[in-house]
Amino acid sequence: MCSNRNYILPLLLTGLLSGCSAGFLGLAPAGDRRDYTEARDLYANGHYEAAIHQLTQYIYKTQNVKRREARAYRLLGKSYEQLNYPDKALEIYLEALEFHPKDVPLLTEAAHLYQQTGLTNRSIELYEKVLALEENNTDALAGQAFNYMTMGFDSKARRFYDRLFELEPNAPAQHRAGYAQSFLNQRKYRLAFSNISLALEKEPDNPDFLLISAQSCHGLGHFDRALQQLQAAREIAPERTDLMAYQALWLHEKGEYKASDTVTRELLALQPDSSLAIFIQGLNQQASGQPRTAQKTWKRITQQDSTSFTGRVAASLTH
Repeated sequence: MCSNRNYILPLLLTGLLSGCSAGFLGLAPAGDRRDYTEARDLYANGHYEAAIHQLTQYIYKTQNVKRREARAYRLLGKSYEQLNYPDKALEIYLEALEFHPKDVPLLTEAAHLYQQTGLTNRSIELYEKVLALEENNTDALAGQAFNYMTMGFDSKARRFYDRLFELEPNAPAQHRAGYAQSFLNQRKYRLAFSNISLALEKEPDNPDFLLISAQSCHGLGHFDRALQQLQAAREIAPERTDLMAYQALWLHEKGEYKASDTVTRELLALQPDSSLAIFIQGLNQQASGQPRTAQKTWKRITQQDSTSFTGRVAASLTH
């Protein structure tokens, strides 16, 4: 009996040790840890495809649950995001959440990706889970604020922004700009202007911020200042057609029809079928004493796009 025991114990020890070398009971061996470290370094150096290969080997090469750790999944998902494969990245995050349903960084990554791909309701759902786990998570507060603002719930969005700024007074300028946008959406121009000014103090050359500032100034009746801000934005982003459209329209409102027409032609050179540009062109022709030409211009819109708002307005102006 004793001899059997002496024989069995070494076998058990051998089995246990061999199990540990392969990750027995989820204990990842040193070689695996090196695999993850190498993958992390590949990611940091911009070698995303190589990182994906390394991480895929790391996570899936055996059935060892330890290798399915949250940090490896996050890095794999982020690698796919860097290569502009959002669907694959989301697939990775959702699989990871099956193993780690309360992992806050994973939930946040998935929520942010849902937000970027326009699946706002799913994003809201995941950010709610984050905030249930960490009520002061600033990433989730910012994400939820943006979600509700894009859905048109501006007052609700500001409740999340208020909590964010209370916790992080020097939050990134993009969040202050989002806060300003929520006021702009409700035509609260003074509050929009004061908040976007704070964002511009941090990022004075951001064309999106300059556009919000210009819109706020326009709403306050400061037309010259609005055009100055818009021109500043265009100098930074000269081919942005949305900036051109605002500039052309506001120059027309100011009575500077030739200048408006010049900008309109720039816009049409980039977007020949732009109904808005054609409509503004017609407005300039009408204001410059060319009513028949304006009629022909507006008819072009109704022929190519009669159901849009611009098309319906153009149709109402044609005889």
